[in-house]
Amino acid sequence: MRHFALHILNESKKMLDIKLNDVYSSTKQAKDQYEQDFYAWTQNQAELLRRGKLQGLDLENLAEEIASLGKQQKQELRNRFGVLIGHLLKWEYQPHLRGKSWRITIDLQRDEILELVQENPSLKPYLEEAIAKSYKQAIALVVKETPFDKNDLPSACLYTFDQIFDQDFYPN
Repeated sequence: MRHFALHILNESKKMLDIKLNDVYSSTKQAKDQYEQDFYAWTQNQAELLRRGKLQGLDLENLAEEIASLGKQQKQELRNRFGVLIGHLLKWEYQPHLRGKSWRITIDLQRDEILELVQENPSLKPYLEEAIAKSYKQAIALVVKETPFDKNDLPSACLYTFDQIFDQDFYPN
């Protein structure tokens, strides 16, 4: 009886080793695919997830990519604030050049920011920080597109949170 139990234990260990080797092999293949053909990797990983087949998942890269998606949402928010605030500054500092395209850009950025936050409500606590961080980008836009230098413009954003989101607010 003892010999039989040892035999079953050894067979179980062999089967576990084979399964672990399969997992390692499929994970190695997934990691190779990640490096060689990212699109194919994404489609494979999505299909494995849909089928509930965790064995072939490239968990390390999958986790990294998911985290990266969240960072992209924050970056998009900062970029949109940069364009919006930059155009508010241009509107304020170059009243003689105000036009339809600036107004459309301001309105569009406000709408896109609101939509982004509606689709990602967990970004709400980040709005104030995003505005502050995007101000450098706004200044860079104004310096690039106007005769103003960085020193000609306020060192910090003068517009309040409410003004930035107010659909009727245009400086001056």
